[in-house]
Amino acid sequence: MRQLLNATFYVSVHETRELPKHSGVEIAFAGRSNSGKSSAINALTNINRLAFVSKTPGRTQLINYFQLKSDHFLVDLPGYGYAKVPESIRQHWQNLLSNYLQTRSSLKGLILIMDVRHPLKPLDIQMLDWFSATGKAIHILLTKADKMSKFQANAALQKVALYVKEVYPQCSVQLFSSLANIGIDDATAIINKWMQTD
Repeated sequence: MRQLLNATFYVSVHETRELPKHSGVEIAFAGRSNSGKSSAINALTNINRLAFVSKTPGRTQLINYFQLKSDHFLVDLPGYGYAKVPESIRQHWQNLLSNYLQTRSSLKGLILIMDVRHPLKPLDIQMLDWFSATGKAIHILLTKADKMSKFQANAALQKVALYVKEVYPQCSVQLFSSLANIGIDDATAIINKWMQTD
């Protein structure tokens, strides 16, 4: 099941024109700053510091590529929604994200990270709108599920699942915790399935 092992850093990209040319498959990870995106990538690949985890939101300012086998890549996108980032940088991120998400042909699916305690914020909805227009698959990880009781976490999951079923039919959702090892196998299975599609 754990086919996301042996990931290695491949390249960092600051501009759309720098995106690597290959004939493979990319799975992108996006989420608000401090939502647990880097921790999720590290948990899924079982490499503690593959994606840099920072207590300072807005730290990921580049598109970071991690190579799995041959032409399979996990792509860590800049976190969005951090107010202290200068407007010029925030605008650059937004343009880079929207261009990548809407035009990248090798991108097969989006893993969207949301803190289970604060899901479906306006920028999360914007991200869903941007990407759902492509018709490609979206899978939401409701991270930090260990920070709530099981009852609370399941209630949040049900609420988000009902919403996306109505508005974004190609979207699925699950609970996730990198610290408590919740949902890692389920998320891995989704990603492996996407990578096997032509």
